[in-house]
Amino acid sequence: MMYNYNLHAHTFLSDGELLPSEVAVRYMAAGYKTIAITDHADYSNIKPALAAIVEFCRRWPKNSSIQILPGIELTHLPPEQFKPLANYARKQGAKIIIAHGETTVEPVVKETNKLALLADIDILAHPGLINDADTLLAKEKGVFLEITSRRGHCETNAHVVKQARQFGAKLILNNDSHSPEDIITPAQLVNIGIEAGLAKDEIEKIYTDVTTFLAK
Repeated sequence: MMYNYNLHAHTFLSDGELLPSEVAVRYMAAGYKTIAITDHADYSNIKPALAAIVEFCRRWPKNSSIQILPGIELTHLPPEQFKPLANYARKQGAKIIIAHGETTVEPVVKETNKLALLADIDILAHPGLINDADTLLAKEKGVFLEITSRRGHCETNAHVVKQARQFGAKLILNNDSHSPEDIITPAQLVNIGIEAGLAKDEIEKIYTDVTTFLAK
């Protein structure tokens, strides 16, 4: 099985360092087949950022060896704003909607995980020390919980694996890249999962689940 997806990448449309085209080319060179551009957004910038991402993805060559999906990461919102902004993003063409979860290395508003999971999102990024109720909610909603290579956010990967395993929630491995140095190879990303405690069969299930999700 080829582990060649990354559905969490940032560009200079938010706090990344590279153009979307530079991100795409670097991921292509690293061996990826599908990525998503998911820049940070709230009410202040979601319209221009998402419009730019959708336009970029629409114009990306169809015969390219890498598929680029338009997405967005709803970040540091007052929790009640997740639902309306997720609905807006979906209507405007976002294929991948990420919520910036309750990482332990940033000040995130309490109940962000819960209210984000109640919105129309696909991935709860770096959910930190996610509790039992929210993990079960992720399972019920079919939302992926992220295992990340991002420095700082990765400190709770093992906890997220443990919670997902206990409650049957889906997991996804992502880079959450912001700079060229963050773009690791698919094999290195798999090693992040192994370091978090995932077994080989669990990693294979992750990529089977992601493949099924992307085929919808």
